[in-house]
Amino acid sequence: MPRKPCERCSVNAASLKRPRNGMLLCQPCFFELFEEETHETIVSNQLFQRGDRVACGASGGKDSTVLMHLMKTLNERHDYGLELILVSIDEGIVGYRDDSLKTVHRNSDHYGLPLHILSYKDIYGWSMDEIVAAIGTKSNCTFCGVFRRQALDRGATLVGANKIVTGHNADDTAETILMNILRSDAPRLSRCVNVSTGGSEGMIPRAKPLKYAYEKEIVLYAHFKKLDYFTTECTYSKEAFRGNARTLLKDLEALRPRCVTDIIYSGENLPVQGSVGSQNALVERHCAKCGYITSQDLCRACVLLDSLNKGQAQIALRTTMGTIQHTPVPTADTGRSSEKGTGCACNVAKCES
Repeated sequence: MPRKPCERCSVNAASLKRPRNGMLLCQPCFFELFEEETHETIVSNQLFQRGDRVACGASGGKDSTVLMHLMKTLNERHDYGLELILVSIDEGIVGYRDDSLKTVHRNSDHYGLPLHILSYKDIYGWSMDEIVAAIGTKSNCTFCGVFRRQALDRGATLVGANKIVTGHNADDTAETILMNILRSDAPRLSRCVNVSTGGSEGMIPRAKPLKYAYEKEIVLYAHFKKLDYFTTECTYSKEAFRGNARTLLKDLEALRPRCVTDIIYSGENLPVQGSVGSQNALVERHCAKCGYITSQDLCRACVLLDSLNKGQAQIALRTTMGTIQHTPVPTADTGRSSEKGTGCACNVAKCES
């Protein structure tokens, strides 16, 4: 049976059904649409300026590999005038990150982009394997999320970058919105929908060019482009709270594919009490210990690291999760306010990218 024609060009046979809208497309049309939609996200949000030195977070996974490919392709095609550098974080997870970094090295050579690698062990004195051995697998994503975000900032600073790009996609954003709603985390809910964050004193701006790109389409793009990427998920991510939000999102997407972007659009337009810019917004300051930007006297990384060194990790977890400021929400059974912070910090930085 002959394949149906591409619904865009009507010339080539369709090679795929686009996950976000069911449109039948040939490979060239899919590539063009996917690339130009990413370009539109970059241009409409003014993510870069000519001369920017951009650190691309590179994990070796599908998202960061597609991001790397697109940034180089679009930078050359549309003459953004950017200088691109790859920055990778080695969390110290044997059998996972050591293997994925081999992929990053190959892509660095293939695209001709310089690569800088920082490790948790060098920065914090602990690898993730050592942290998990000390605290178990229940809350390890809290440590990794906090440490990874700060490590990427440090890496970008070391290479002299003034912008950071990460491979967070539409599914990641929708999952994070759901997580913050489920945890009644108003401040993070207001921030997580932004395509660009940071930019305050001492903070390197971060951008998400793939914010509206469906995860399934990223996989299709990487597959048909024959990109070199690492497919194994983090050894410890199965314990993350994000997994519950991901399962919920996938169930909803199966019923209504548009729900991924609809959740994002809802998050963007949802007025949140206690959001950034309101009277309840947190005041940024420099960590008294390491100088990193924080809303407390000590940043979360220093609090968690100090707890590890003292063997008091569980106490620190309760303390740091308790510092999340929520808009009190009455519970259904008692009418009392629930302000308890739960779950991991994977909405700060993904376990995989």
